[in-house]
Amino acid sequence: MSAQITLNARNLTRRLGRREVIRNVSLQLKRGEVLGLLGQNGAGKSTTMQLLSGVLIPDAGQIEICGINLALNPKQAKACIGYLPENLPLYRDMRVDDFLVYAAKLHGVTRAGIKEALAIAKSRCGLHEAGQKIISTLSKGYQQRVGIAQAIIHRPDIIILDEPTVGLDPAQIRDIRTLIRELGNAHSVILSTHLLGEVENICDRVEIMQRGQLIYGDTSVRMQSLGHQAGFVVTLMAAPEVKALYSVPGVINVEALSATRFKILHSIESNTAEALLTLSAQQGWQAQQLTPLQGNIEDAFVHITQNSKN
Repeated sequence: MSAQITLNARNLTRRLGRREVIRNVSLQLKRGEVLGLLGQNGAGKSTTMQLLSGVLIPDAGQIEICGINLALNPKQAKACIGYLPENLPLYRDMRVDDFLVYAAKLHGVTRAGIKEALAIAKSRCGLHEAGQKIISTLSKGYQQRVGIAQAIIHRPDIIILDEPTVGLDPAQIRDIRTLIRELGNAHSVILSTHLLGEVENICDRVEIMQRGQLIYGDTSVRMQSLGHQAGFVVTLMAAPEVKALYSVPGVINVEALSATRFKILHSIESNTAEALLTLSAQQGWQAQQLTPLQGNIEDAFVHITQNSKN
């Protein structure tokens, strides 16, 4: 396996009774990459993360962690993983420092290396001032930071984060997203989420899961272009009636946003913007601003998941 591939999962299947809750899931994670596993609640994201971290055993398929077979050498493979489940694995009656030292020992950090590992994890997670505080007294955002700190304290190659921003307020979400993006510079990160903004803000690549299967995989930038309808918003200071705009070649739909602003959708192959500006000059519509529409993650997600149902 390439040195750049840190996680390689092939044809994973997990059954619950007779039902396959995960079916033939294959994915790879590269060093220095943040991969988002996106899907609605119940799509199978958490089960997949538990399989990748070794918490659950697949009924079929194989997982390699840094070239190590997870089933054959679980202790060696898991040493390369830092895992944050959706329900934080914290002892809330412990002080932050004591809990992180305990986590370091569980992860096999040597006695001589614990002090440095603790300092690095606290620094990266913004916990400088929290070391002597009882975990239960911390805000939800800071408890999330402690959870991430326990996942990275042994400097794993791969960090697995299951719904890392659920239940946080907007400011806390922003802070955790920044932290995850920074972790992606030094580690491989895979995170599960049902929040589209998570993908847009921090993920290099996206895998979409639906009904226990992966239905799409590509970069987040390319994903945004899917399902995007060509169009623009234009300002016409001497605007005509809406029906007049349908005479412009290629126009599919016109929506009046105000008395002077219009959202116009057109066929991809037509040069509708140029045609509109030409007609505007001829008719005296006084076009002042024309802004192309941008693709977004929400449109792409709806497009992909709806097409998958067909």
